[in-house]
Amino acid sequence: MIDTIAFDGDDTLWHNESLFSMTQERFRTLLAHAAGQDGSAFDASDIDRRLLAAETANLRFYGYGIKGFVLSMIETAIEVTGGRVPARDIQTLMEFGKSMLAHPVELLDGVAETVEALASSHRLLLITKGDLFDQESKIARSGLAERFHGVEIVSEKDPATYRRILERRGVDPARFLMVGNSVRSDILPVVAVGARAVHVPYHLTWAHEEAEPPAENCWRLGSVRDLPALLATL
Repeated sequence: MIDTIAFDGDDTLWHNESLFSMTQERFRTLLAHAAGQDGSAFDASDIDRRLLAAETANLRFYGYGIKGFVLSMIETAIEVTGGRVPARDIQTLMEFGKSMLAHPVELLDGVAETVEALASSHRLLLITKGDLFDQESKIARSGLAERFHGVEIVSEKDPATYRRILERRGVDPARFLMVGNSVRSDILPVVAVGARAVHVPYHLTWAHEEAEPPAENCWRLGSVRDLPALLATL
């Protein structure tokens, strides 16, 4: 029997990747403007590739989140323009980041009522990764904080991280279920420690988070609303 359920935050409880996608589109437009100033032409797919490479390489320096994303955009802009990106465009990228950090927290459909219902029958945890300040702010603004028995904001989601959380909180992996949108972060490492997981895909997935789901101890749902019905069968 499952007695402890953990939820991921970004793109599981509230919208997140759509905001990054929108900002990345604005970044491409900005670079096209910069390209017109020096006569060179930038291919959108090449910009995306370079930005992803910068984000991935910078994870060990900045971690996950908006701040690292903004710094990676600035680094990419400097690289692809050969250092000729105008200072005003760098300022614009910084404003993009501030706008993202101030963006309202928008819960996914069905989240509020599902979390409310499960809080009365299970111990709920929130396990999310990213910038501490940003994640704390989103959790506080989500209106869900009081429904969780505990909150864990981590720098990485790997088997060692989940094992440490479960041991510290006295949770038996066999009675633990993780719910999230990322196979790489929310599913694979959880199954690896002997627990079970539910994959609720978001309509957008950051390339760094893409992976194939495991064959066992994992279920895929179309909506978080379907979680109570699944739990009744476990």
